[in-house]
Amino acid sequence: MQNKLRKSSTDKLITGICGGIAEYFGVSSLGVRLLFIILPASLLIYLILAFTIPDSPPSL
Repeated sequence: MQNKLRKSSTDKLITGICGGIAEYFGVSSLGVRLLFIILPASLLIYLILAFTIPDSPPSL
């Protein structure tokens, strides 16, 4: 099964973007969140990703 980039349903603070990216690459979500804080255009990138990345399917 191929891993797809989706918003995280378990590791989310606002929309699950950073948690989803962390799950996709297999890294810590804290590191991804720190990158979004450090990058200059991070708010714009975050908003674009929030509207384009699909939600993860609900788990039972």
